[in-house]
Amino acid sequence: MNILDKIVADKYIEVALKQSLIPVKQLEASVLFDSPTTSLATALKASKTGIIAEHKRRSPSKSIINQNVNVWDVAQHYADAGVAGMSVLTDSKYFGGSLEDLLLARSSTHLPLLRKEFIIDEYQLIEAKAHGADVILLIAAILTRDKIKALSEFAKSLNLDVLLEVHNKEELDKSLMPSLDMLGVNNRNLKTFEVSTAISKELSEHIPDDFVKVSESGISSIEAIKDLKQYGYEGFLIGENFMKTDDPGSSATEFIKKLAL
Repeated sequence: MNILDKIVADKYIEVALKQSLIPVKQLEASVLFDSPTTSLATALKASKTGIIAEHKRRSPSKSIINQNVNVWDVAQHYADAGVAGMSVLTDSKYFGGSLEDLLLARSSTHLPLLRKEFIIDEYQLIEAKAHGADVILLIAAILTRDKIKALSEFAKSLNLDVLLEVHNKEELDKSLMPSLDMLGVNNRNLKTFEVSTAISKELSEHIPDDFVKVSESGISSIEAIKDLKQYGYEGFLIGENFMKTDDPGSSATEFIKKLAL
């Protein structure tokens, strides 16, 4: 069993436990549940940088990344830096995140917020909406086509943007459908955790123009972004490059200044 299989197996247990403790009606009663959302896809199209900056404390591949910063501060400083959106890891066991992180980020910024999570059930979409998310991530590697369709259509009914993540052409081919807003290519192989932007370039010509193209993971240089823009990418998810520093917001600010040159 690889790390992705372990995460997903644990996620089914976690979601079942949460459903038994916190009913959907309680989540739907949240102050944020009926709040308007902000489209990340629209923000990326209008952005000069296309950067989606991430809040991530740790990962299975890098262990501890940054346990010292406050998500409220990070969100505020990312917004000041001029990013197009923010990704918030909410998985606790493997990434050290939580739904409370999403809530704090929402209280700190008006940026479009992506709930970065291993989504396997509609319950998690209701959770996302109740905690201030604007966007949800679906991972093709862990979902069937029918499940992608059901989850993405349900997300749209909640006015949530949908970012669908793929790792290869087979996943891309099974996933293309009108209920998606963005197609993300993960440069990190979730089974080996090796990283290469070559896969983003390879898949770019197979992604229809109806979708905003997003390149995810392993992007740490200005040159990589400028290179990927030539392949039609408008979004760039950057996590560890900012979070591994003492001040992620300042790192994002300096990065964006250099990108603008």
